[in-house]
Amino acid sequence: MKVQPYLFFDGRCEEALEFYGKVLGAEVTMMMRFSDSPEPHQPGMVPPGAEDKIMHANLRIGDTEVMASDGRCTGQTNFQGFSLAAAVPNAAEAERVFAALGEGGQVQMPLTKTFWSPSFGMVADKFGVSWMVMAVA
Repeated sequence: MKVQPYLFFDGRCEEALEFYGKVLGAEVTMMMRFSDSPEPHQPGMVPPGAEDKIMHANLRIGDTEVMASDGRCTGQTNFQGFSLAAAVPNAAEAERVFAALGEGGQVQMPLTKTFWSPSFGMVADKFGVSWMVMAVA
């Protein structure tokens, strides 16, 4: 069994993919817009004007694959009840990633030394996705 996160950005998916590429070195390995669908959509499935929004994308962040979509394109993301954990090689990289993810977002717990990591913190990025950033060495 393989379990993967699937994030719905409600109209901001392309912006999120570009952001994660810049901040985390993420690579988009597949992307399909609603207008690229080989079959017609059910009536009401795609909001008017959303034809060029992202129906589905695969994103590789390090060794992890994350799936993403614009979903219903409401413009109202609602990420609750989970965090993505980013394990980075050292405290300097933890500081860089934490600061970049936090730009336009909200610090939930500042980076600090813990018994399990020399640098650990929690931040919600500008899309509302919660991240736990930790140095592993």
